[in-house]
Amino acid sequence: MPQIPQTLHELSVGQLSARSGAAVSALHFYESKGLITSSRTSGNQRRYSRDALRRVAFVRAAQRVGIPLATIRDALAELPDERTPNREDWARLSEAWRKELDDRIGQLHRLRDHLTDCIGCGCLSLETCVLSNPDDISGERITGSRLMPERKPPTEDPA
Repeated sequence: MPQIPQTLHELSVGQLSARSGAAVSALHFYESKGLITSSRTSGNQRRYSRDALRRVAFVRAAQRVGIPLATIRDALAELPDERTPNREDWARLSEAWRKELDDRIGQLHRLRDHLTDCIGCGCLSLETCVLSNPDDISGERITGSRLMPERKPPTEDPA
């Protein structure tokens, strides 16, 4: 990993990418979403303050645990003067995100537990299907991979 001299207070996008491990395209994306900011040189090149390294690390850590970028952006916007998150910020935010993560874990467990049933049947319209259409009203009346009009039993021909 390339070392950045301590006297260097602004980083180019390439330096930020190399140091943070995030692709240049990801950094541009983060900037477009308001997660990090840059200034421009007279030659119109992006420059990031050194604290962008910590912000990128914060964003990537939150992403790894499944937090959406919009939620991360909202959390960063709550920090005073858009400062870099510190350990206390991470502890507070991760506690707030715990319920959301627990809910997702529960959904994944249900998916795992019901996946075999759904694939085994193939109809995707079971009363107990929690994967494709848990509120399936038609599934209470009819099953099958496609909905077909109900057929009436043939009537006997009197002739």
